[in-house]
Amino acid sequence: MLKRQPLLSSVLLVGGAIALFFWTRPEAVSSPTPPAPPAYGSCPPSRDGIGKTFMGREISHVMGHPGIGWLERTDREKEEAPSKAISLLELAPDAVLADIGAGSGYYSFRIARLLPKGRVVAVDIQPEMLEFLKAEAAKLGVTNVQPHLGAVDDVKLPPASLDAALMVDAYHEFDHPAEMLASLRSALKSKGRIYLLEFRAEDDNVPIKPHHKMTEAQARKEFEAAGFRFVVNKPDLPWQHLLIFEKP
Repeated sequence: MLKRQPLLSSVLLVGGAIALFFWTRPEAVSSPTPPAPPAYGSCPPSRDGIGKTFMGREISHVMGHPGIGWLERTDREKEEAPSKAISLLELAPDAVLADIGAGSGYYSFRIARLLPKGRVVAVDIQPEMLEFLKAEAAKLGVTNVQPHLGAVDDVKLPPASLDAALMVDAYHEFDHPAEMLASLRSALKSKGRIYLLEFRAEDDNVPIKPHHKMTEAQARKEFEAAGFRFVVNKPDLPWQHLLIFEKP
């Protein structure tokens, strides 16, 4: 950004009057510095945490590709009602949705059926998960699920390329949540939505370890600090919140 500063250059007598002529020269003015993301903290690592804190919570360990059996367990529908969760997303048939932390593709493949003119970008940081996804896509004959390798601090997707993003029991494991949310905000179109599924920490009856649960208040604190607008919590699932946020 440049600010023009007048500089007197010459004086000329014209018709009995004095005319003053000025040149201007650019003067550099520094642009405002964007706000820094919230600082991370540290704590003694707990059994299920990594010793790194973000906005008051300890980040949990990541469930690696050996956990595919847990993701694909036969009683998942009974315990979590993923079919109901997917119906609550209300996606347009041509939507482009990123499944962040897609894992085995449990949600990716089920959502892809509802997007005949759209696609699911199945994002994961573990190549082993993506290899499993590719094999499943070939086995199922699904062509609109796109495996995509992300990074721990970046989804690696083009700006304004997504209508929506889904995170199923994954966000609490991100060890760079501030950077990931900034990356997602860039990748989403205006009014694009994030669907956050997390086990309810407010409910002691949900049989999940505390570090793998989140309260609505904690999720809102983190997402609103990243510039997202809270839309609604759809509390109709057995164990999870379905929290919806929107990019302004």
